[in-house]
Amino acid sequence: MANIFEQGLERNAANYTPITPILFLERSAQVYPDRLAVVHGNLRQTWSQTYERCRRLASALQKQGIGVGDAVAVMLPNTPPMIEAHFGVPMAGAVLNALNTRLDPESIAFMLNHGEAKVVIVDPEFADVMKKALEIAKRDSGRDFMVIDAQEKEFDVPGERLGSLTYEQFLDTGDSQFVWLMPFDEWQAICLNYTSGTTGNPKGVVYHHRGAAINAISNILDWDINKHPVYLWTLPMFHCNGWCFPWTVAARAGVNVCLRRVDAEHIFSAIKIHGVTHYCAAPIVHNLLVNAPDALKVGVPAGVKGLIAGAAPPASIIEGMEKLGFDLTHVYGLTETYGPAAVCVQQEDWDDLEIGERARLNARQGVRYHLQQAIAVLDPITLEPVVADGETMGEIMFKGNIAMKGYLKNEKASKEAFAGGWFHSGDLAVMNPDGYVKIKDRSKDIIISGGENISSIEVEDVLYRHPAVMAAAVVAKPDPKWGETPCAFLEIKAGAKVTAADIVAHCKQHLAGFKVPRAVVFGELPKTSTGKIQKFELRKRAGSASAIDV
Repeated sequence: MANIFEQGLERNAANYTPITPILFLERSAQVYPDRLAVVHGNLRQTWSQTYERCRRLASALQKQGIGVGDAVAVMLPNTPPMIEAHFGVPMAGAVLNALNTRLDPESIAFMLNHGEAKVVIVDPEFADVMKKALEIAKRDSGRDFMVIDAQEKEFDVPGERLGSLTYEQFLDTGDSQFVWLMPFDEWQAICLNYTSGTTGNPKGVVYHHRGAAINAISNILDWDINKHPVYLWTLPMFHCNGWCFPWTVAARAGVNVCLRRVDAEHIFSAIKIHGVTHYCAAPIVHNLLVNAPDALKVGVPAGVKGLIAGAAPPASIIEGMEKLGFDLTHVYGLTETYGPAAVCVQQEDWDDLEIGERARLNARQGVRYHLQQAIAVLDPITLEPVVADGETMGEIMFKGNIAMKGYLKNEKASKEAFAGGWFHSGDLAVMNPDGYVKIKDRSKDIIISGGENISSIEVEDVLYRHPAVMAAAVVAKPDPKWGETPCAFLEIKAGAKVTAADIVAHCKQHLAGFKVPRAVVFGELPKTSTGKIQKFELRKRAGSASAIDV
């Protein structure tokens, strides 16, 4: 029998509606219609104009028969159409599939067919790869795609037309007063994101409206974002939907400063010209800023706030950004958790510590996001918490609303990922006595040498502290005696001179002997489009190519 607080107190249309980030856009357009929303070249677009364009996009899609359960794929850089797609596509009830702009045609074709996209919006910069991808996708599925060309108006970007309509022509077919669709349930899919797929085909991670809105709000709470931030798009919006920041910026009626090309010159220039207050980026981008020529840093204001994530950042990067006057916050998450789902909350008593110690503390993955239920380090077999001693390793697991619906068309992988009522990250970590999580490695990146486990991250952190090292990655190299030994791959700063022996000597000062790299390889490191170093490629090299033995 229901208790007294359940009797006659049912949900109804007046007291219960689905949570969706689309409402953030609607509110900003109503409350701050004339405030600046988008900057792109000479383009200046207000929140009311952005809302109108998103409604026109939704209306145009609906007129083409696009609705609930349909996917709309976009191959776009961080430009206004990409921002508008994050609202206009779900306003039509559809699911946004933001494609990785640096993938090969075969991978893109797989995603188009697996996600069953019906409409594809393409920036001319990517016309060549998309032309091939569309041909492969049609060959494999027999399906036709409606292609819309998002021609660039602010910059000279050559590229072949692939569709019959430009993006602006398509918007002209839509109604600016379109009554957009609230999701029928907040569990309804809003986005589809594909993992990198380093082995086999990539998995399609499905987000729901509730998670997208909740993580956008958590970004605000965990970063203490005030009204009207000026946000620089250094993070690709195709990556976890920009860590949910298209919706975060809308919720705070901020300014989206678009950026087609990510390099130190463009970033520092945008910060100075537009008064950027916030940005997000992987460690590789922050490393570019730390090591940029001093001339680019002249006039950059202190106090710019940055989020760093993507891989465990070396303490040297955090230390270097602090010296530049940037206020860096470390977050952690995965595609399956909408991007960041944990944050290294900085305690007040850390302010009195030496900069190196502050950097060490800030390099940890930290504690759960505000609206995530839990982050834990558990034994992957028993699912029992490991001892919080900073030494005992387990697997990072999440539980709560900031977790994907599951993997598209892959029930087996979804069940494995959620086994035991936790999302299994695959990251190995320790729990510190203060409750902060610290990653030690991906399970596949642990090096087992003579029966001893070696954290590649620990070795990399030491390598980054060498003044000549620009980027570092450590993988296992087969060894007839020890089974595996650490192999270091290094990018060296321009003008620096260093030998393998120098690197080994540096490591011996900071690491136990068995953790010191036995091989050192110099050269450019392979990276993903989001700046992550592709260790699977380096593992191939370490297993087959000759290295500089020391």
